[in-house]
Amino acid sequence: MLGDLALDVVIVPSRPLEAGTDVPGRVVFVQGGSAANTARWLARLGARTTLVAAVGRDATGRALMEAVRGDGVTARVSRVAGARTARIAVLIGPGGERSFVPDRGAADALDPADLRAAWFAGAEALHLPAYSLLGEPLGAAGRRAIEFARAAGAIVSVDLASVRPLMAGGRSAANDLITSAAPDILFATAAEANALLGGGPVERLLDIGRVAVVKRGSKGATVLARSGSERLRFEVATVSLDAVDSTGAGDAFDAGFLVGWFAATAAGRTLPAALHRAALGGHRAAARHLSSPRAELAIG
Repeated sequence: MLGDLALDVVIVPSRPLEAGTDVPGRVVFVQGGSAANTARWLARLGARTTLVAAVGRDATGRALMEAVRGDGVTARVSRVAGARTARIAVLIGPGGERSFVPDRGAADALDPADLRAAWFAGAEALHLPAYSLLGEPLGAAGRRAIEFARAAGAIVSVDLASVRPLMAGGRSAANDLITSAAPDILFATAAEANALLGGGPVERLLDIGRVAVVKRGSKGATVLARSGSERLRFEVATVSLDAVDSTGAGDAFDAGFLVGWFAATAAGRTLPAALHRAALGGHRAAARHLSSPRAELAIG
C-alpha cells in the first residue's frame, strides 16, 4: 500500500450553511487518506499490511502513525522536514454528500529514494489510489513501487480515487497514466469511470485492467473481467445503509474485495465465483466502515 496518510477534518453542519453567519454542527479530527484507509481495513480483515507514506515532522504526523499502527498496519512512513502533514477538510452536506478541500503537504513529498525493495518481498499485491501516481515526487515513488511489486511477483491494483485530480491534465493524459500502471485490478466509481472513458461503456475499462470494479454505492457494484477472449460482466447488489459520513467506504470496499479475491483464488474458485465472493467481501467491509464511526484522533 503506497499513498496518503492524512488528517481528515470532518465538518458536519446540523443545517444548511448560511453565508456570513454561524451554523451549529460538529468538527472532528480523524485518520484519513485513501491509501491509509484501505491499509487499515486490510489489517482489520486479517491481511498482513504495510503502508508506505510520508508525513510532516509534527504532532499530527506522529498521531496518524500511531493510529495506523494501532490497527496492525506496518508503517513505513517518511517524516519530511519543512512540510506539514496532509490535511483534508471534509464538508458533509445534506444526505451525506461530501466535498473535499485537500492540503496535501508532506503527502506529495514521498520520494523514490525513500523506498526499499525489501519492503515488497513476499507481497501478494500493491494497492495504489490514483493520487499516488500524480504529483512529484510522489508519482515517481508510485511508479518505483510498481516496479518493486512486479519484481516480487505481486499483482497491482489501482483505484481512480477522484475525478478532478485524475482529469486535471485531460482525458488522454489520465488514460495514459492509468494504462502505464497496467493494473491487474482497477477500481472506480461510476463517475470516475465515466470521466476516464468519456461516457463510453464501462466494459472499456477492461482495455486497461484484467479485472475492473465499478462501485455504485447503495446500488451495488458492476464487476468486469477478461478471461481469454471472453469478457465477463455481472452485478453484485448490496444493502442500502444510512450514514452521515461515507468518507472512506470506497477504500474499505477495496480492502474487502482484495481479501475476498485472494481467499477465493487460493481456494481454487472459478473466475466468476472468485469475483462474486470478492465483491461481496467489498460490500461487507464498506458496510462495517459505515456502521462504525471513525474514532477521533488524539493530537498532542
